[in-house]
Amino acid sequence: MPMTADDIAKMIRAALPDAEVTITDLAGDGDHYAAHVVSDTFRGMGRVAQHKAVYAALGGRMGGVLHALQLTTAVPISAP
Repeated sequence: MPMTADDIAKMIRAALPDAEVTITDLAGDGDHYAAHVVSDTFRGMGRVAQHKAVYAALGGRMGGVLHALQLTTAVPISAP
């Protein structure tokens, strides 16, 4: 059974509580998603480390119940 967008967002927020998470179902099939994750936890981390943190939050579901995830990550923009 595929994961829902809400399930994906909840798992990411559980691991990265400050995260702003936007999930988009790319194909309307519940199998191909895009995730945009913004978290201060990513500050000082390279892009690969940021993505690994999100994949870790998904607990090994990538390639299984979660077939495809187009992932973008960022740190929040600080106010001057």
